[in-house]
Amino acid sequence: MSDATRAPYTFSQRSLDRLANCDERLRRVMTAALEGAPSDFTILCGHRTEAEQAAACAAGNSKTPWPKSKHNCLPARAVDVAPYPIDWKDTERFHRLAQHIMEVAAEMGVRLRWGGDFNMNGKADDKFVDMPHFELLEG
Repeated sequence: MSDATRAPYTFSQRSLDRLANCDERLRRVMTAALEGAPSDFTILCGHRTEAEQAAACAAGNSKTPWPKSKHNCLPARAVDVAPYPIDWKDTERFHRLAQHIMEVAAEMGVRLRWGGDFNMNGKADDKFVDMPHFELLEG
């Protein structure tokens, strides 16, 4: 089925529940990004408890200890998303989705940073890469 004829993507209840504890700007951007997205995507994580943050660090999925991650506040100022169905090895899908989300955020006047380019220089030279991660930039 071509993109022009496919039904619009919708978030599952699990994604909606995870998005519900995020800052309203992240909720608006992710909801808007779902329309016209290059692929369906899922919300993996919004807010993280202390135990969840410790587990993310222990697994190597985060470098930021509790309570310093933007995932640790309520509402969360960070959200993790992934193209669905998830294929962690298909980094090109993560890049395409990130580009789309960043464009939608910019159109909405919401400043985000993507974990695939934390230093925001447009190059693949970050020491830590977190492809699913998007966070609000304040100011």
